[in-house]
Amino acid sequence: MGEETVDKLTPTGSECVSNANKEGNGETAEGVKYYTLEEIRAHSVSSDSWLIIHDKVYDVTSFLEEHPGGEEVLLEQAGSDATESFEDVGHSTDAREMLQQYYVGELHTDDRKKEAATEETFSNSESRCPFFSFSSWTTWLISAIAAVVVGVVYRYYLLEHKSS
Repeated sequence: MGEETVDKLTPTGSECVSNANKEGNGETAEGVKYYTLEEIRAHSVSSDSWLIIHDKVYDVTSFLEEHPGGEEVLLEQAGSDATESFEDVGHSTDAREMLQQYYVGELHTDDRKKEAATEETFSNSESRCPFFSFSSWTTWLISAIAAVVVGVVYRYYLLEHKSS
């Protein structure tokens, strides 16, 4: 996208990160490329399709026609984070290993923070409303008890009216 203009290394924590290309696709000392969400969103057409899965960026353009679920499934997610969709389908170990051949880089750390903040906001809103913080088994248990109570009351009402 842009030319690397600065070759100076700056220590950040335990590793040195290159200050190259301020748009986000700079490289670390290990050679991993980082891409911003904006850059990834530009790759959302059938001739150039990128996905984010677990903060890793994959160029799946050459896999579109081979995908068992059809290329439409991938194109719907192209240029965005497909982690949830990928996990919901329950891909096999082979599919996860195959994904590695399409790896092109990682999501920029600044964009990871934005996603984490969004998830944190959602989880905080759930904790304020106790009804939504119930686990699924508790919700089913309450529903089952309510159904039994309604059934008993209905039976009692029918028996009461038959005896009179």
